[in-house]
Amino acid sequence: MHQPPISQIDSTDPEIAQLIHDEARRQAEKMRLIPSENYVSLAVLEACGTVLTNKYSEGYPGKRYYEGQQVIDQIESLAIERARALFGVDHANVQPYSGSPANLAVYLAFAQPGDTVMGMALPMGGHLTHGAGVAVGGRWFHAVQYGVRRDTGRVDLDEVRDLALKERPKIIFAGGTAIPRTIDFPAFAAIAAEAGAVLIADIAHIAGLIAGGAHPSPVGYAPVITTTTHKTLRGPRGAMIMTDAAHASAIDRAVFPGLQGGPHNHTTAAIAVALKEAAQPSFRAYAAQVVANAAALASALLARGYDLISGGTDNHLLLVDLTSKGIGGKPAAKALDRAGIELNFNTVPFDQRRPFDPSGIRLGTPAITTRGLTEQHMPQLAAWMDDAITAATKDDEAALDHIAAEIRDLLAAYPTPGWSPNP
Repeated sequence: MHQPPISQIDSTDPEIAQLIHDEARRQAEKMRLIPSENYVSLAVLEACGTVLTNKYSEGYPGKRYYEGQQVIDQIESLAIERARALFGVDHANVQPYSGSPANLAVYLAFAQPGDTVMGMALPMGGHLTHGAGVAVGGRWFHAVQYGVRRDTGRVDLDEVRDLALKERPKIIFAGGTAIPRTIDFPAFAAIAAEAGAVLIADIAHIAGLIAGGAHPSPVGYAPVITTTTHKTLRGPRGAMIMTDAAHASAIDRAVFPGLQGGPHNHTTAAIAVALKEAAQPSFRAYAAQVVANAAALASALLARGYDLISGGTDNHLLLVDLTSKGIGGKPAAKALDRAGIELNFNTVPFDQRRPFDPSGIRLGTPAITTRGLTEQHMPQLAAWMDDAITAATKDDEAALDHIAAEIRDLLAAYPTPGWSPNP
């Protein structure tokens, strides 16, 4: 049964209701290892489904363009104050619809079309919004890209500095979507200052780890910080931009009226709930466990002969090159999904295969940690992964089904918020 109950959808639109129930069951029965996914609390789920979705609120608290904002202003102000307190920042904008629009607001605030901007290359672990040629950042700006060393799989900050001083970008992004190592924000800050650039810390993947004290914070080094509110932060699908006082007005103008109209007030409330949860001592324990689980899983995979980019992980994320296993990332990911292990195929640095059929897989531990799994489960998880990948090379569908059944049996003891097997 879905929690909170969806009895009205059940009665008025049983087709959609059944699909929601099916998805809830799928999430409960899978070992969910996509590092950008998680399970939110019932409180966050409830906030997302309230009458707040009925209200338009263009503008900011105390300066709206629609009337009837007496309550909404309080909700948004509470979300802002909780973000400021949790991350220790001067200013927070909680209105961006998601992470990509948040990064687009950064471009609008601090660059003009044709300006030079700098970010991590997509094939090396960066994000689409950091200057990739297929996205707005790469089409509207002169984007220069840094990567990682071939021998270590880690960013060479000397090369980043040389590139920044040569190109003199207006913006430098630090962060990405497939980075398994700690980001050196002080080093990036020094480079940005020397090059005369605005440093943007994109912490979408690691925001929860930072809030929980399991990863160094960019506050005090990056004057502008963008993040999604889901992933390791365990909030709704939304985003925030946090800044020092000097950069606050430019960001606020870029978000509204620069890019969007009214914020999604139900999401704002859910962000506020998630930020309160992240301020609790239990969340610090959660963030530490995410990192511990990832380290244990990395060790177990290394022991089975898997090639991990950079040799391991410092955070929640692992990037695995499957070349030595004789299988591409895409068929491996499809087989693992059949076996009850959900992750994504992913390019690896210097990949010789196409992006839609790459050499690697990307996985992480936020969601399974939310369910209560610990280091003791990681060797078995690595064994299941290894068995499933081996089965995929042999087209052994029966073995995949057997693994999926074993995973369902294990996960039955670790319930998910949002669904119960009991009607």
